[in-house]
Amino acid sequence: MDFIQPAANDYVEQFSDATPAYLRPMYEQTKLVHPHAHLQSNWNQGGFLSFFSKLLAPQFILEIGTFTGFSTLCLAEGLNATGSIDTIELRSEDAASARAHFDASTKSHQIISHVGDAKAILPTLTKQWDLVFIDADKTGYIDYVNLVLPMLSDKGVIIADNVLFHGQVFEEKITGKNAIAIHAFNEYILQHKGIEKVMLTVRDGLTLIRKK
Repeated sequence: MDFIQPAANDYVEQFSDATPAYLRPMYEQTKLVHPHAHLQSNWNQGGFLSFFSKLLAPQFILEIGTFTGFSTLCLAEGLNATGSIDTIELRSEDAASARAHFDASTKSHQIISHVGDAKAILPTLTKQWDLVFIDADKTGYIDYVNLVLPMLSDKGVIIADNVLFHGQVFEEKITGKNAIAIHAFNEYILQHKGIEKVMLTVRDGLTLIRKK
Protein backbone atom coordinates (compact mmCIF):
# COMPACT_ATOMS: atom_id res chain seq x y z
CA MET A 1 0.00 0.00 0.00
CA ASP A 2 1.34 3.45 -0.94
CA PHE A 3 1.10 6.36 1.46
CA ILE A 4 1.95 8.96 -1.19
CA GLN A 5 -0.98 10.09 -3.37
CA PRO A 6 -1.60 7.76 -6.31
CA ALA A 7 -1.31 10.72 -8.68
CA ALA A 8 2.17 11.46 -7.35
CA ASN A 9 3.20 7.83 -7.70
CA ASP A 10 1.93 7.76 -11.27
CA TYR A 11 3.77 11.01 -12.06
CA VAL A 12 7.15 9.98 -10.67
CA GLU A 13 6.90 6.62 -12.41
CA GLN A 14 6.32 8.42 -15.70
CA PHE A 15 9.57 10.34 -15.26
CA SER A 16 11.73 7.48 -13.96
CA ASP A 17 13.32 4.58 -15.80
CA ALA A 18 15.70 2.92 -13.32
CA THR A 19 13.52 -0.14 -12.69
CA PRO A 20 14.76 -3.09 -14.80
CA ALA A 21 12.22 -3.40 -17.61
CA TYR A 22 12.44 -7.20 -17.73
CA LEU A 23 10.81 -7.36 -14.29
CA ARG A 24 7.50 -5.88 -15.47
CA PRO A 25 5.75 -9.25 -16.14
CA MET A 26 6.56 -10.72 -12.71
CA TYR A 27 5.69 -7.43 -11.03
CA GLU A 28 2.29 -7.31 -12.72
CA GLN A 29 1.65 -11.00 -12.09
CA THR A 30 2.15 -10.53 -8.35
CA LYS A 31 -0.21 -7.55 -8.38
CA LEU A 32 -2.81 -9.55 -10.27
CA VAL A 33 -2.82 -12.89 -8.43
CA HIS A 34 -1.27 -12.52 -4.99
CA PRO A 35 -3.76 -11.89 -2.15
CA HIS A 36 -1.17 -9.73 -0.38
CA ALA A 37 0.17 -7.93 -3.43
CA HIS A 38 0.35 -4.65 -1.48
CA LEU A 39 3.44 -6.08 0.25
CA GLN A 40 5.41 -5.80 -2.98
CA SER A 41 7.59 -2.72 -3.45
CA ASN A 42 5.98 -0.51 -6.05
CA TRP A 43 7.55 -0.07 -9.46
CA ASN A 44 9.34 3.18 -8.76
CA GLN A 45 10.63 2.02 -5.37
CA GLY A 46 12.15 -0.90 -7.24
CA GLY A 47 13.90 1.65 -9.41
CA PHE A 48 15.23 3.41 -6.33
CA LEU A 49 16.62 0.14 -4.96
CA SER A 50 18.23 -0.70 -8.30
CA PHE A 51 19.70 2.81 -8.71
CA PHE A 52 21.02 2.92 -5.14
CA SER A 53 22.55 -0.54 -5.44
CA LYS A 54 24.34 0.46 -8.63
CA LEU A 55 25.78 3.54 -6.86
CA LEU A 56 27.01 1.46 -3.95
CA ALA A 57 28.28 -1.47 -6.07
CA PRO A 58 27.97 -3.89 -3.13
CA GLN A 59 29.81 -7.15 -2.78
CA PHE A 60 27.30 -8.58 -0.31
CA ILE A 61 23.62 -7.67 0.01
CA LEU A 62 21.18 -8.88 2.65
CA GLU A 63 17.41 -8.72 2.23
CA ILE A 64 15.06 -9.50 5.11
CA GLY A 65 11.68 -10.19 3.48
CA THR A 66 11.88 -11.66 -0.03
CA PHE A 67 8.15 -11.81 -0.82
CA THR A 68 7.95 -12.86 -4.50
CA GLY A 69 11.38 -11.52 -5.43
CA PHE A 70 10.82 -8.19 -7.19
CA SER A 71 12.86 -6.13 -4.72
CA THR A 72 15.55 -8.84 -4.61
CA LEU A 73 16.13 -8.65 -8.34
CA CYS A 74 16.14 -4.85 -8.24
CA LEU A 75 18.79 -4.89 -5.49
CA ALA A 76 20.82 -7.47 -7.41
CA GLU A 77 21.26 -5.04 -10.32
CA GLY A 78 24.18 -3.33 -8.59
CA LEU A 79 26.01 -6.42 -7.37
CA ASN A 80 29.70 -6.77 -8.01
CA ALA A 81 30.29 -9.53 -10.57
CA THR A 82 31.60 -11.81 -7.82
CA GLY A 83 29.08 -10.65 -5.21
CA SER A 84 25.93 -12.24 -3.83
CA ILE A 85 22.62 -11.42 -2.19
CA ASP A 86 21.20 -13.43 0.70
CA THR A 87 17.45 -13.06 0.93
CA ILE A 88 15.27 -14.39 3.75
CA GLU A 89 11.56 -15.21 3.53
CA LEU A 90 9.39 -16.67 6.29
CA ARG A 91 6.61 -18.00 4.04
CA SER A 92 7.69 -21.07 2.04
CA GLU A 93 5.13 -20.50 -0.73
CA ASP A 94 6.36 -16.96 -1.41
CA ALA A 95 9.97 -18.13 -1.18
CA ALA A 96 9.27 -20.80 -3.81
CA SER A 97 7.64 -18.26 -6.15
CA ALA A 98 10.60 -15.93 -5.70
CA ARG A 99 13.10 -18.72 -6.37
CA ALA A 100 11.35 -19.52 -9.65
CA HIS A 101 11.71 -15.87 -10.68
CA PHE A 102 15.38 -15.87 -9.64
CA ASP A 103 16.13 -19.02 -11.59
CA ALA A 104 14.65 -17.46 -14.72
CA SER A 105 16.95 -14.43 -14.40
CA THR A 106 20.60 -13.87 -15.25
CA LYS A 107 21.27 -13.17 -11.55
CA SER A 108 20.24 -16.64 -10.37
CA HIS A 109 23.77 -17.76 -9.48
CA GLN A 110 24.24 -14.70 -7.26
CA ILE A 111 21.06 -15.09 -5.20
CA ILE A 112 21.01 -17.27 -2.09
CA SER A 113 17.51 -17.99 -0.77
CA HIS A 114 16.77 -18.73 2.89
CA VAL A 115 13.38 -19.88 4.18
CA GLY A 116 12.47 -19.41 7.83
CA ASP A 117 12.68 -17.03 10.78
CA ALA A 118 15.17 -14.25 10.04
CA LYS A 119 16.09 -13.92 13.72
CA ALA A 120 17.28 -17.53 13.69
CA ILE A 121 18.94 -17.34 10.26
CA LEU A 122 20.83 -14.04 10.64
CA PRO A 123 23.30 -15.28 13.30
CA THR A 124 24.34 -18.08 10.92
CA LEU A 125 25.40 -15.62 8.18
CA THR A 126 28.94 -14.30 8.51
CA LYS A 127 29.35 -11.86 5.62
CA GLN A 128 30.10 -8.15 5.94
CA TRP A 129 27.01 -6.53 4.45
CA ASP A 130 27.37 -3.57 2.09
CA LEU A 131 23.62 -3.12 1.62
CA VAL A 132 20.71 -4.36 3.75
CA PHE A 133 17.03 -4.03 2.88
CA ILE A 134 14.55 -4.66 5.71
CA ASP A 135 10.94 -5.24 4.64
CA ALA A 136 9.59 -7.93 6.96
CA ASP A 137 7.46 -8.16 10.11
CA LYS A 138 7.34 -4.69 11.62
CA THR A 139 7.59 -5.87 15.22
CA GLY A 140 11.03 -7.30 14.41
CA TYR A 141 12.66 -4.20 12.94
CA ILE A 142 14.61 -3.17 16.05
CA ASP A 143 15.94 -6.71 16.49
CA TYR A 144 16.91 -6.92 12.83
CA VAL A 145 18.89 -3.68 12.94
CA ASN A 146 20.70 -4.77 16.10
CA LEU A 147 21.56 -8.14 14.54
CA VAL A 148 22.79 -6.56 11.32
CA LEU A 149 24.72 -3.50 12.56
CA PRO A 150 27.76 -5.43 13.84
CA MET A 151 28.08 -7.08 10.42
CA LEU A 152 27.70 -3.87 8.39
CA SER A 153 30.75 -2.98 6.32
CA ASP A 154 32.40 0.44 6.56
CA LYS A 155 30.47 1.61 3.50
CA GLY A 156 27.36 -0.36 4.41
CA VAL A 157 23.84 1.09 4.32
CA ILE A 158 20.63 -0.30 5.81
CA ILE A 159 17.33 0.60 4.11
CA ALA A 160 14.22 0.09 6.26
CA ASP A 161 10.88 0.07 4.45
CA ASN A 162 7.37 1.17 5.55
CA VAL A 163 8.62 3.65 8.16
CA LEU A 164 5.53 5.84 7.60
CA PHE A 165 3.25 2.79 7.81
CA HIS A 166 0.42 4.13 5.63
CA GLY A 167 0.35 7.38 7.62
CA GLN A 168 -0.77 5.64 10.81
CA VAL A 169 2.37 6.82 12.61
CA PHE A 170 1.03 10.40 12.30
CA GLU A 171 -2.06 9.66 14.35
CA GLU A 172 -2.40 11.36 17.73
CA LYS A 173 -3.03 7.97 19.32
CA ILE A 174 -1.42 5.12 17.43
CA THR A 175 -3.43 1.94 17.91
CA GLY A 176 -2.41 -0.66 15.31
CA LYS A 177 0.19 -3.22 16.39
CA ASN A 178 2.40 -2.69 13.35
CA ALA A 179 2.09 1.08 13.44
CA ILE A 180 3.05 1.07 17.13
CA ALA A 181 6.06 -1.11 16.31
CA ILE A 182 7.18 1.11 13.44
CA HIS A 183 6.83 4.27 15.55
CA ALA A 184 8.91 2.60 18.28
CA PHE A 185 11.49 1.68 15.64
CA ASN A 186 11.59 5.24 14.34
CA GLU A 187 12.10 6.56 17.88
CA TYR A 188 14.81 3.97 18.51
CA ILE A 189 16.71 4.89 15.35
CA LEU A 190 16.37 8.60 16.11
CA GLN A 191 17.93 8.16 19.57
CA HIS A 192 20.68 5.74 18.47
CA LYS A 193 24.00 7.58 18.86
CA GLY A 194 26.11 5.22 16.78
CA ILE A 195 24.35 5.74 13.46
CA GLU A 196 23.47 8.42 10.93
CA LYS A 197 20.02 8.27 9.45
CA VAL A 198 17.74 9.98 6.94
CA MET A 199 14.04 9.29 6.37
CA LEU A 200 12.63 9.64 2.86
CA THR A 201 9.01 9.93 1.71
CA VAL A 202 9.41 7.32 -1.01
CA ARG A 203 6.23 5.25 -1.28
CA ASP A 204 5.44 4.23 2.31
CA GLY A 205 8.62 5.74 3.73
CA LEU A 206 12.25 4.56 3.70
CA THR A 207 14.92 5.19 6.32
CA LEU A 208 18.57 4.98 5.26
CA ILE A 209 21.00 4.12 8.07
CA ARG A 210 24.77 3.89 8.26
CA LYS A 211 27.32 3.62 11.05
CA LYS A 212 29.08 6.83 12.08
